[in-house]
Formats: sequence, C-alpha cells, structure tokens
Amino acid sequence: MGETTRAQGAVPPRGGAAEAAGRALAGAAPDGGAAVRPGTPADAVGGVRPAYVAAPADPAAAAAVLAVAAEHALTVVPRGNGTKIDWGGPPRDCDLVLETTSLTGIEHAVGDLVVRAGAGVPVADLQAALGSAGQRLAVDTVVPGSTVGGMVATGLSGPRRILHGPVRDLVIGMTVLRADGVAARSGGAVVKNVAGYDLGKLHTGAYGTLGVIVSVTFRLHPVPPALRLLRAAAPGPEALREWAAAVLHSPTAPSAVELDWPPEGDPELAVLLEGAAAGLDARGAAVAAVLPEPPHHADALPPGWGELPGAPGDTLLRVVAPPPEAVRAAAVLRDAGRARGILAAVRGSLGTGVLHAAVPADAPPEAVAAVVAAARAALAGAPGGAVTVPHAAPPVRAAGLDLWGEVPGAALMRAIKDRFDPGHRLSPGRLMEGI
Repeated sequence: MGETTRAQGAVPPRGGAAEAAGRALAGAAPDGGAAVRPGTPADAVGGVRPAYVAAPADPAAAAAVLAVAAEHALTVVPRGNGTKIDWGGPPRDCDLVLETTSLTGIEHAVGDLVVRAGAGVPVADLQAALGSAGQRLAVDTVVPGSTVGGMVATGLSGPRRILHGPVRDLVIGMTVLRADGVAARSGGAVVKNVAGYDLGKLHTGAYGTLGVIVSVTFRLHPVPPALRLLRAAAPGPEALREWAAAVLHSPTAPSAVELDWPPEGDPELAVLLEGAAAGLDARGAAVAAVLPEPPHHADALPPGWGELPGAPGDTLLRVVAPPPEAVRAAAVLRDAGRARGILAAVRGSLGTGVLHAAVPADAPPEAVAAVVAAARAALAGAPGGAVTVPHAAPPVRAAGLDLWGEVPGAALMRAIKDRFDPGHRLSPGRLMEGI
C-alpha cells in the first residue's frame, strides 16, 4: 500500500489482513448498525479511493466502527454529503470513509436560544426547523448541501460573521469520537455552560484530522423582523476600500459588508442591515450618506447570497487580512490572473477581511501557482495575512501547488495532532503535512 499507488487512486491489495479488516468492520455494529461496502471511484477523497465505506446508523455504531478501524490500524476520513470532500490536500491514505449522514437529530431549546444538531443534519434543514420558531443559526449558506459536521469541520462562515462572529464562536458544545472510537464531549445545552469551549474551537476547521464530529450545540439568535440590502458598484478597488471603511465606521451596525467582484466588471459593495422595520429607513439613509453613489435598495436577499464564487470544480483561494490589505490582495490576484488569461471572481466579507476567489478549473496549473504567489506577496508583512487554497482543481493539485503557504503555529498544530490522533489515522494530510 505505497503512498504513490494510493495517491493515484488504486485500491490497496486485498490480502488476508485487508479481508480480515473488512470482515471486522462488517461485524462492528451488528443488527444493521453499520452498513459496510467496498469503496468505489465515486468515493475517492482528493483522488484517493478508499478500500471501504461504512455508514453507521447512530453514534454508538460509529464508535464501534472506529474502534475496529483502530484495531486494524486503518486510516479514516469522515464524510457528510460530500460537498467539500475534495477540499484540503489529498489524504496520505484512506482505508475507510465513514459516512455521517445518519448521525441526525435536532434538539431545540427554544427558551435558551440553543440547539443541538447531529453532524449529518443538512444545514438548510436545521435553519428551516429553527425558522419555524423564529430563530436562526447566524451562519449563511456558503456551500449548498453542506451538513452541520461538514460546515464545522471546514470552519465555513458567511457574510453575517461581521456581526455574530464566525461559526466557531457560535459553537458552545460538541461531541466527537476519537480515533479509537471513544466519545469526548464539551460544553452543554445552555449558553452559560462553557466547559470545553477550546475543544470546540480545535475541531472547527480541522478537516476531520482530530476526531469525528457527532453533534454540535450552537448559540442561536432571533430572526430579525426586517432587512434592507444596499448595493453599489465602485469604480475600482481604491474606492471600494474607502466606501467599506466609511460604512464600517458609521453607526449603522451592519450585519454584513460584502464584496462581490465578478470576473469582468467593477467590484460591488453590499451592505446588509437587519432589525426593526421602523429603523431601517434611517439606517439605510445613513449608509447612503457615506457613499458617493446612491445605492440600490432591496428588502430581500438575492439568490446565492453568501455562497462562494465560481463554479463547482474551480480552484478556490481564501484571502485573509485586515480589510484594506484584503482588497489590495484581491486586486493583485485578479491582475495577475488577467495577465495570464485567467478571469477570477472574488466574493467575501470586507468587514472581517475574509475573501474567496475562484479560478476556473481549466486554468493552467503554472498560471494558478503564479496567481497564488502574487497574492501571497501582496500580503507579505500584513498582520495575519494569508492566502490558502481550500480546493485545488485536480490538475493544479497534481502539479503540487503549496495549498497552505507559511502557517504560523504549525509546530503547535502538529503537536495537537500527535496528542489527539497519535497514530495519524484520521484524515492524514488533508490539513497540511504532518496533520
């Protein structure tokens, strides 16, 4: 089972040890507790095809499967709906894909503004259930079809992060399974119980490298009675920076201050206001007063609000920096792409300096590498500045593009991996080398 063979997508040899592992997995959770089947090309994770796929019916069955996997030293990659299964680096090995779609259930404490949701619950279903009670999880849909576990494992947060914080700040409890199948829990069912808060932070954005998320408890917010969306096209990045700064320093308390920069055309500023209908006119007028151009008003969000730019399969770049530097990096990125015949779309939060850029999937790998290098150079020295590549198109991935760049605290992250997963069997290599 050499690394080169596995990375090319071949199924590992089916010797006696492999057959024994398969039989043990099939018997891990008797009475139909976990369906086990051979992996197929459609189950590949970053181009690496697993030997087996297990679909446990509940957390107990998932724990039993992980315990058997530990006994046979199998590498394991969790998977929800698979909307982001090709994100991150390809795993060093993938003996078993563990499906979490049956780990469902929603426990909504309406009076406490708290919900506990299974990792396999689709985020859209969770929001619909909460909305019927006039509440919401203040996280926009970034990737349609995502499950709770997938959203948390990749740490995705949408436009409203400027007001309510990223998804990790909304997590107040979590249940995860360790690599050996033992359950670990943090937090509780009420906001005041913050025990284990750091555990939730560690697993948020960890790409399943530290444990398998079983359920997450979130802090909720009431659904605002009304909203107002103001949009204005800026003549260029410099104007965009000035407009965004003016809005952010105004007393309007926006829920989102977004950039939408299509592949061709001027960048657009979008400001979302939420709250009592009686106050939206005054707040909207205050936003309009700091913009040199009259903005377009709408009382509903457009289709695709908060979603990532580009099309499925595109190479996706994540730019993080103080807002002015983030806009500059986006402009440099687009210019570098245009010079090589690449038209990149950029979208994201100007209020927090977290942007995403989509490079067409058919862009030459060497051109994509040049665009990434240009953006990283533009952020050199910027506090907290970073350009990562959450998803690389297969040719770009095969060319060996550095997905993560220089990562501050990488040694500490590897030490945490050693502590949580000493055998390095959970999603090995998806986050970065050694993790």
